[in-house]
Amino acid sequence: MSKDTNADNLRAELKSLADTLEEVLNSSSDKSKEEISKLRSTAESALKESRHRLGETSDALAKQTREAAARADGYVRENPWTGVGIGAAVGLVLGVLLTRR
Repeated sequence: MSKDTNADNLRAELKSLADTLEEVLNSSSDKSKEEISKLRSTAESALKESRHRLGETSDALAKQTREAAARADGYVRENPWTGVGIGAAVGLVLGVLLTRR
């Protein structure tokens, strides 16, 4: 999965959860106890599903981060002077940006 796909899935899941909870809050004032119970059950199911999917998404993001870190580590080990040069360049740019404030 790509980062964009994970982010899109995360946004969709949170929007779905928010919509379900908004429906529960908006309609709970004029409903009977049975209908409120159904809405609450629906909200609880949506929350449980969202937590499950968010857990899967965070696991996928953590895996991608570990893989990227491993690739970067391998590159720096194969090309140490290039890594030093890149680090120095990034440090120089950050230093210039921070001193301008």
